[in-house]
Amino acid sequence: MNGARAELEAIFRAGLEAADPTAALARVVMPRREALWIAGEQLPRGSRCSVIAAGKAAPAMAAAFESAAAALELRGLLVTKDGHGRRPARFEACEAGHPLPDERSSAAGRAALAVAARAEPDEALVVLLSGGASALLTAPLPELSLADLRETTELLLRSGAEIQELNCVRKHLTAVSGGRLAAATRARRVFVLAISDVLGDDLATIGSGPCAPDPTRYREALAVLERRGILAQAPPAVRRHLEEGAAGRRPESPKPGAPGLERVRHVLLATNRDALAAARADARVRGLDARIVSDVLRGEARELGARLVGLAREAPGGDRALLLLAGGEPTVTVRGPGRGGRAQELALAAALALDGDPRVTLLAAGTDGSDGPTAAAGAFADGGTVARGAAAGLDARACLDANDSHGFFAREGGCLVTGPTGTNVMDLVLVRVARAA
Repeated sequence: MNGARAELEAIFRAGLEAADPTAALARVVMPRREALWIAGEQLPRGSRCSVIAAGKAAPAMAAAFESAAAALELRGLLVTKDGHGRRPARFEACEAGHPLPDERSSAAGRAALAVAARAEPDEALVVLLSGGASALLTAPLPELSLADLRETTELLLRSGAEIQELNCVRKHLTAVSGGRLAAATRARRVFVLAISDVLGDDLATIGSGPCAPDPTRYREALAVLERRGILAQAPPAVRRHLEEGAAGRRPESPKPGAPGLERVRHVLLATNRDALAAARADARVRGLDARIVSDVLRGEARELGARLVGLAREAPGGDRALLLLAGGEPTVTVRGPGRGGRAQELALAAALALDGDPRVTLLAAGTDGSDGPTAAAGAFADGGTVARGAAAGLDARACLDANDSHGFFAREGGCLVTGPTGTNVMDLVLVRVARAA
């Protein structure tokens, strides 16, 4: 199966190339005739430009923007996850906590608000946004503490909340998200150049929408906590804050039509669909019958793993190997003490469904190069995975029940380790079915 794994990894990397921040930004930000053009709008030579780059792709995006903006008077702030890249020369840079915000995240949020507030009306404010920004660039509203934010985020993550639910709550607890960053600036032109890590590429959800109007309300944030069964466990200050907001005693986040947000222009640079299309094209060049089966993969990772295996087995055989491709953002409801991430959990569930089947090989991986709190991007699974785990003294079912997918694959040998990729467009799942005999 090593040949199948190598082929899947190569196809996965072809998908990553389509979401490369440097190439994606170059299609929108162009130096021409001693000026910089951003999405068709001109910034003349010598124009002042404030830049905030936040997320896992921030270093690559900031470096590409700085290179293109040689003709501008630029000052920048870069915030990224630990170990995800170096800062360009004209940027102040800091690393911060992810997926749980820490003191550095709070300081970075305050710094971003300060950059926005300092921008003069004749300046442009450019926000380079990518996945992870919600946790990396945060600052609690005055009535709340960082501990309140951190505890609430952890409860939501462990409950299996989807990113839209998580960010709905965040936008009612933090001072940066939900359009508040854009509301803090006097700059008459605000550009948000985003790499999407959310289903549907919703501008109000990417990075918790720091420059986008927020269509959600306090009562919806409360409903998320109730629906996920964690309202009673939430910090008292958070419950009180959301309840007062739902009762109309706290100001809402900026809504569609709010003054000042009309000057914001959002541009999507790369999405999961781009990665899927490129992976499919690469697979077809390799002679595979490649088909995208979903670009909105959502729900419990363990259920999706078994479902994708079922689709692969039901597919009619042909004279070429078949590749099913799916992209999206599964979730994991944490019930056990193990370590892992959504891609590895999906792969482990698939391995159990595949046990003994020699025809199918699966790769599930995060395009950012990190799956949960582990060093792996994801994992491979095939018909021999469960047996190899057993030979290493592991019970695959028990590991899945304990949410210990990483503990399993780290010893079984199925981890895919890429290191930080410089981008983040959710997850890719590739399922290869060998040619019929």
